[in-house]
Parts: sequence; structure tokens; C-alpha cells
Amino acid sequence: MDVHCAKQPRGRFVPVIDRNRCEGKGGCMAVCPFNVFTLGKLPPEQRRALSLFGKLRGMAHGWEQAFTPNAQACEACGHCVSACPERAITLVRAGQNPSRHASTAVD
Repeated sequence: MDVHCAKQPRGRFVPVIDRNRCEGKGGCMAVCPFNVFTLGKLPPEQRRALSLFGKLRGMAHGWEQAFTPNAQACEACGHCVSACPERAITLVRAGQNPSRHASTAVD
């Protein structure tokens, strides 16, 4: 993948994952040229905050979700947003307060 797709300086924007939507399919990880994403199990303490729909989706997919331990490497190319079939990823300006259901928690 061409890493020259960057639209913003590294770290200006970060991907935020909607925990109620993510099914951990890994498309984001496959397309990210900056190695921002990993896959892992959503911790039980974060599961409690999910909506009923989010809990059902999480159980159906074994609580597997994407995480962004290397969010500061993001250059806002948008490949992850396009690759996510659940539309669970948005790019937000670093330091902005994302919605209460989104998380950039590290596994």
C-alpha cells in the first residue's frame, strides 16, 4: 500500500472506534499503511457500557474488536473508514472528545 496517501500530519487526527458497531473483522488492520490497529477482546469493564445492540453484537463475535494502540501514527488517509463494513471508525482531531460509545483504548 502506498504510504504517500497521507492527508494530514501524523497524529493530528486519530481513528475512533464505535464499540457498539465493531465486529473485529480486521479490515482496518489490513488496509492501514501506518500499523495503527490491532485486534483483541473487548475487556469486560468496557462491555458494560455498551447498548443492548452492542452487547448482542459483541457476544455474537466473541467480543473481538479493533483497537488503536498506535493511534498517534495515523495520517488520516481514511482507508480504515472505507474498509470497515460496520462503519465503526471515524477520524477525529486528536484531543477532541469522541462520543461516549467510542474508544481508542489500547488492548
